[in-house]
Amino acid sequence: MSNVLIINGHQYYPFSEGKLNATLVDKAVELLEEKGHDTRVVTMKEDYDVEEQLAHHQWADVVILQTPVNWMGVTWSFKKYMDEVYSAGMGGALCEGDGRQAETPKVNYGRGGTLTGTQYMLSLTFNAPEESFNDTADFFEGKSVDDLMFPMHMNFKFFDMKALPTFASFDVMKNPEIDSDLKRFEQHINTHF
Repeated sequence: MSNVLIINGHQYYPFSEGKLNATLVDKAVELLEEKGHDTRVVTMKEDYDVEEQLAHHQWADVVILQTPVNWMGVTWSFKKYMDEVYSAGMGGALCEGDGRQAETPKVNYGRGGTLTGTQYMLSLTFNAPEESFNDTADFFEGKSVDDLMFPMHMNFKFFDMKALPTFASFDVMKNPEIDSDLKRFEQHINTHF
């Protein structure tokens, strides 16, 4: 079986306590461990050691990022984690230098990743309704969830990681469908693990 690092990127706010993200993390741990996978969980609310986080990424066969989407991107606490951990990883733990192979410094940007063979999965919670995506007449102008999350996909690609299909829960504050989301999440995990 595989080693799965689950990162809970939730940032606490009084109007967003993180219960759904925590539930999805717990569900992932339960489902994956039942299948024989080893799991480790990192949360943004805890202090972390950068070297330990790099070791978690090197240990992992799959990284699951479970996070709300705030202002069209990841939370500030996960962005801080990326700035600290992923920047430190540029010394060889996650990629070589600036991500370019040394013999061709002007080309092949983003080709120095050391996590070849590692996969990642985005699992996202949105206040936006599902209908606002993939429709040229709606807010996201025909763009998909993965289009919106392009920067995150590029971050993981920088380390030479490969994407598993993205999971998303929508309209979680105004019109939550938690039971349905949990069933879909279980199907998603069972399909891809």
